[in-house]
Amino acid sequence: MNQQSVIDAAVGHIQDVLKGDSSGHDWWHIYRVWRMAVRLGEGEKADLFVVQLAALLHDIADWKFHDGDLTAGPRAARLWLESQSVDAATIDHVCGIIGQLSYKGAGVATDMPTLEGRVVQDADRLDAIGAIGIARAFAYGGHDGRMLYNPDDPPEMHASAQAYRNSRGATINHFHEKLLLLKDRMQTATGRELAAQRHEYMEGYLAEFHAEWEGMR
Repeated sequence: MNQQSVIDAAVGHIQDVLKGDSSGHDWWHIYRVWRMAVRLGEGEKADLFVVQLAALLHDIADWKFHDGDLTAGPRAARLWLESQSVDAATIDHVCGIIGQLSYKGAGVATDMPTLEGRVVQDADRLDAIGAIGIARAFAYGGHDGRMLYNPDDPPEMHASAQAYRNSRGATINHFHEKLLLLKDRMQTATGRELAAQRHEYMEGYLAEFHAEWEGMR
């Protein structure tokens, strides 16, 4: 098995699978997570083959677009990796990362047992915050038919994964229910540094949003 050939094939496969996506989970999201995961993985001395495969395949079948089925992603990734004759241990590792990657609510722990998993999880979460994170939040909100903001519908700190998955709150609520919480959940040194910068940008954006909403600017 030639590792670079598998990586190249994964790129082509995911570009095809996510073609035409407008929800913020498109190929360019994958590209950014992939590049960031490599950056973090090099700093943490992680297994970059596992890191790259998990980053590239992490949204191959996102539960949000598969009726809430949390097993859809790992299952699709496993089938594709087996078709590429990737060794069983690597497949298990990559699919384990994909199965545990997603944020599941403010009150739900999302522990990641391996270094490679922590690297990919940080990279994915970094793409959910900052300037790009803001754009993606509103892209997904529009795609999912969510209101922009409703002052009469406060954020909810979901205590279970089911409550989080069932939430239909406005997009601005999502900042408080997830995005502003990610800074303190970073697990790599570079991830924490970058998250602090992106978090500060989001706080400034929300202050401006609310000021404009109330006609103060």
